[in-house]
Amino acid sequence: MKKDLKRLFCLIFVLFVISFSIILFYGKTYDVKFNVSDKNDYVLNIEKDSGDIEILKKEMVGNNYVIKVKAKKPGKVFLSLNNNSSNLNTLLYIHKSLVITDNNYFGYSTGSEIIPISLLIVLGYLLYLLVVKYKTFIKENLFQYKNVAYLGIIIFMLPLFFNILLSVFNYHGLFDTINRFLSSVSLISFFLLPIAFITFVLVTISNIRLIQMEGKSLRNLLGLILGIFICVLTLLPDFVYKLLLKSQIINIYNLNSPGPYIYNFIETFVYLIVAYLECVLIATIIIALKSVRRKIQYNKDYMIILGCQINKDGSLPPLLRGRVDKAISFRNDQLKETGKDLVFIPSGGKGSDEVMSEADAMKKYLLSKGIDKKRIILENKSTNTYENIKFSNKLIKKNNAKVAFSTTNYHVFRAGLLATEQGLLYEGIGSKTKSYFWINAFIREFIGTLYSEKKKHFVVFGLILIIILIMIIILFWANNI
Repeated sequence: MKKDLKRLFCLIFVLFVISFSIILFYGKTYDVKFNVSDKNDYVLNIEKDSGDIEILKKEMVGNNYVIKVKAKKPGKVFLSLNNNSSNLNTLLYIHKSLVITDNNYFGYSTGSEIIPISLLIVLGYLLYLLVVKYKTFIKENLFQYKNVAYLGIIIFMLPLFFNILLSVFNYHGLFDTINRFLSSVSLISFFLLPIAFITFVLVTISNIRLIQMEGKSLRNLLGLILGIFICVLTLLPDFVYKLLLKSQIINIYNLNSPGPYIYNFIETFVYLIVAYLECVLIATIIIALKSVRRKIQYNKDYMIILGCQINKDGSLPPLLRGRVDKAISFRNDQLKETGKDLVFIPSGGKGSDEVMSEADAMKKYLLSKGIDKKRIILENKSTNTYENIKFSNKLIKKNNAKVAFSTTNYHVFRAGLLATEQGLLYEGIGSKTKSYFWINAFIREFIGTLYSEKKKHFVVFGLILIIILIMIIILFWANNI
């Protein structure tokens, strides 16, 4: 990772030197273009405000009256082109380096197209590094929070990349590029707003159903809380805008005052949070679904079946029966495909309201399905998923054993993460269940990703925030020079 960062910073430095050199070399001359409606005689007026230029050439190119100028002295120069029917004008900024920019201190200059191209190369290389890391970690072990973090950052950066790509073909200066970059964050949030709204609706419906089936708890309300939070954040900039309109302290229309830039920063900051959270949530959903749909190899020595509460008479409820049936189905397919049998480890202790341990109840069901009791090892002490995996692993005596676990589909990613925490590279299979379980599972792992990879998120978020702050300062500076 350190080598990648060094290469990235070297690339940024090299591109900065190249960009600076190109602009410094070519930027001392500039072609001022006036789009004219007719070709009648025009009078060119030059008004010098501390700056000075030399006219090198004047010619008509199509409908454009082109004036090639060369910088002679730093400052401002106003050019106007007049005839009886029209009055066209522009403002040239001449920097101390004698580079000429049009209409703005950070406007377009000859050769400045290198700026968005350089930015595009940096973003492209950064995306390449992220994709390589993501693919490497996915191949190494699907059940890692870092996979979600990397994928979320990639999703977040893609719109930024394509927005800068568009600016290469329609470049109007650094000032315009900055505005495009800032608007990208708002656009990401805007386009993801329907996802936020749909998530809010689905989460609300699923949470109501979940509460009806499972009872009230903070965990069952997580999705609803997150949906409300995202929707409130998305609407916050509009609320702040209306609040500032009524305020007598800040004038958001005066470009020479801090007002519009303060609002711009608040708006971009809020949209940045919303867009980033939505991208990480989308990444969580993708990885969770990927973990369920991933086909595992038929080479397993052991299959751990993760328990859950049994019925009062000791029989298996549909949720747990689905897990056991999924494990049996995998074993039968493996036996048919490779001729290799496996050992089942039903895992789950006895709760205070259960007549027997979950493991014993699963064993009875396995025996009723024709599984040889010699191929069943009980783990009947665990009280949660973490212990299911930990205690079951202690029963595995074979070195380098190939192990999988069977659980419900929404729980596969969670169980895999808990196995990874213990240094175990287990694969998982999932049985079908009610859809309302899925939403809260997504939200739980989304929160888990934010917490587990908080340093990575803070670094990325912080860097983008610093860049945004610098850009807004540049905009303020440009409008006050």
